[in-house]
Amino acid sequence: MCMMITDRYIDPFTDFGFKWLFGTEENKELLIGFLNDLLDLKDKIVDVKFRNLEKLGLSISDRRAIFDIFCIDEKNNNFIVELQRSKQKFFKDRSLYYTSFPIQEQSKKGDWDYELKKVYFIGILEFNIDDNSDNYLTKVKLCDIDSKEVFYDKLTYYYLEMPKFKKEANQLSNHLEYWLYMLNNMSKLERPPTIFKEDKLLNQAFDLAEFLALDKDRQFAYQQDLKTRLDYKNVMDYAKEEARKEGREEGREEERIESKKKLKQEKLEIAKNLLDILDIETISQKTGLTINEIKNLKE
Repeated sequence: MCMMITDRYIDPFTDFGFKWLFGTEENKELLIGFLNDLLDLKDKIVDVKFRNLEKLGLSISDRRAIFDIFCIDEKNNNFIVELQRSKQKFFKDRSLYYTSFPIQEQSKKGDWDYELKKVYFIGILEFNIDDNSDNYLTKVKLCDIDSKEVFYDKLTYYYLEMPKFKKEANQLSNHLEYWLYMLNNMSKLERPPTIFKEDKLLNQAFDLAEFLALDKDRQFAYQQDLKTRLDYKNVMDYAKEEARKEGREEGREEERIESKKKLKQEKLEIAKNLLDILDIETISQKTGLTINEIKNLKE
């Protein structure tokens, strides 16, 4: 059953919305513009080529990595862009793990001097990884501990903690902040802000994001994705509320067990609905279920 969509624009924080705006060949000008505004590049990106989103390790038994967006520019520099909606304890570890794949695949047979092309990881997060800082953007490189100088400049991580970006349209001070405001607010707006009036690229993004302008197949895909997002949010909100109740009602062990069973069952129901549209690993990331639990559902 399709959802009734009342918003004019799709939500960029859905998998469909994010990849439609930033992960397609026909719309790659948006990704190029966003990366050029975000990254500290001496030479701006002119073009990108999208790569296979699924990477394997050096042996077939190695764990797979499935990226949201993986591309290279005209200089063969590598860019991994990840949208992460739910908080993960080891997200920093995951981002380092992901960057190991474009590093590994640069190895060459025969004589090779180990020169590497640059690798950039961009994490767009709907949660905070550092509650002790109000900075919404964190940039990370390998540095010398004593001198604080950059030791290696070909591996860089950018973490955008979107809950910390709270500026209104009239407070935006640079083009990167235009992008971030758009990401945070697009699905709630009826039209682009006045400040975007002369911005061709951002107006292109709003035109692409109109739900009614999508063809029927894409509308259906978005509706399914949005339903999954809302279902997951409801499950998480319920879990938080139950956790608060448990804190107030210590000793009611039976109720706690029943609450956890109910939460687990709801996650399993969500996973069932996703089996036809997502791979097992992505479902595991979104629901917190184990790979084996999802495989058992499929069987």
